[in-house]
Amino acid sequence: MAPEPPLLTMSGITKSFPGVRALDGVDLDVQAGEVHCLLGQNGAGKSTLIKVLAGAHQPDTGTIRWCGEEVTLRSPSAAMRRGIATIYQELDLVGHLSVAENVHLGHEPTAAGFVVRKGAARASTARLLARLGHPEIDPARLVGELSAAQQQIVSMARALSHDVRLIVMDEPSAALDPDEVDNLFRIVGDLTAQGVAVVYISHRLEEIRRIGDRVTVLKDGRAVAGGLPARTTPTREVVALMTGRNVEYVFPERPPSPPGGTPVLEVRGLAREGEFAPLDLAVHPGEIVGLAGLVGSGRSEILETVYGARRPTAGQVLVDGRPLRPGSVPAAVRAGLGLAPEERKAQALLMLESVTRNVSVSSLSRFARGGWIDRGAERGAARAATRELSLRPDNPSVPVRTLSGGNQQKAVLARWLLRGCRVLLLDEPTRGVDVGARAELYAVVRRLADEGLAVLLVSSEVPEVLGLADRVLVLREGRVVHEAPARALDEHRVLDLVMEGSPAS
Repeated sequence: MAPEPPLLTMSGITKSFPGVRALDGVDLDVQAGEVHCLLGQNGAGKSTLIKVLAGAHQPDTGTIRWCGEEVTLRSPSAAMRRGIATIYQELDLVGHLSVAENVHLGHEPTAAGFVVRKGAARASTARLLARLGHPEIDPARLVGELSAAQQQIVSMARALSHDVRLIVMDEPSAALDPDEVDNLFRIVGDLTAQGVAVVYISHRLEEIRRIGDRVTVLKDGRAVAGGLPARTTPTREVVALMTGRNVEYVFPERPPSPPGGTPVLEVRGLAREGEFAPLDLAVHPGEIVGLAGLVGSGRSEILETVYGARRPTAGQVLVDGRPLRPGSVPAAVRAGLGLAPEERKAQALLMLESVTRNVSVSSLSRFARGGWIDRGAERGAARAATRELSLRPDNPSVPVRTLSGGNQQKAVLARWLLRGCRVLLLDEPTRGVDVGARAELYAVVRRLADEGLAVLLVSSEVPEVLGLADRVLVLREGRVVHEAPARALDEHRVLDLVMEGSPAS
């Protein structure tokens, strides 16, 4: 008996944009009921490939076969009619519509062909949410009121509201805590048991090991490996395929003794009601202090409050012994604080502007001459700052949106270097950054600290906090439950503390 053909076969897919060949003869096959993982550095072609599959881009050459039949996916709706759904990392939900309205958007249950049956839509949505293990989500609630994890469940329910046979998930765990990731994997397991195929994109190799069946690796728009066994292919081999070189999973060496002297940043009794309890911490010049905890533990809120983006309900922030005006970002920046936020595209970068403008935007007064900006001086200063961080390409005139995730993060750091900041606040510094670029960012942060910068770091990845920080504060439900040198902790101990720890005395 002949074996069943793959559910999906993409052969020789090419796609070019002005000046860029994004895909160069890519092959991909996916079997029904499998989790096929797609790996590659930023810029490798993953996003373009899944947009071709979703019908959002048309390939220049190549063929797509669906259930053995050659097809043309001329639009996202055409792909959805075939049973192909895509859940992007940046969810395309409508915040001012209800859960049920989002789930059935574009294919609402109707009576007499034009009257929308809201009750039927809500009942159908409730069944889908129960199937996904989240019956507590109210179909009538506005999507904008939901957490990131709940919004992702709504996106899955929308996919399942069609007769879906393949779901593409682009970095689905990026904003989830460990419990939510476990639930995501349970859902994926249920879907594949029913014969639904999943194309899963993630930078987290440990997730690929846990959930994947096979792996295809992209590099520079080409598939350099296809169909590798996800659980048994050595990490070193996967990384070498992604980067074209061997990358060691090591963090920069810490200084032999902890930094001392007078703290440059002090936080005394800082609190925000309902978000985090009174907190004391100090960061010395040359020191990296990490905040470890689950999503919702108050980590990002602490950073934003220190930076003045949130107003505290108690306590104060001091730089060089001088208190900052509460809730004032300009005061924080003048005092020498710089923030690289978690959502750098939405909160830090001017995506349509050049690298130069993104780097200089916090220092424009330096280049003012008689009411005009000295563009030459601005470009020269931006180039010097980006070269110090080895930002690529070495052309600050290009739009920042064309850079990879790692180089976009370097542009944010270059902004604060140009500003001459003394305290760097890093929130999820390697989110959406590929394996090779992570090592470069770690080296940059360590070098900046070695040159005297004080760094306060937040990361969802415990190994990252332990590998990069000198000292770690562990948070649980808005409270510090433990503080210790990073060398004195390991991943299991930190996870035990964030799950079951009691407040430190």
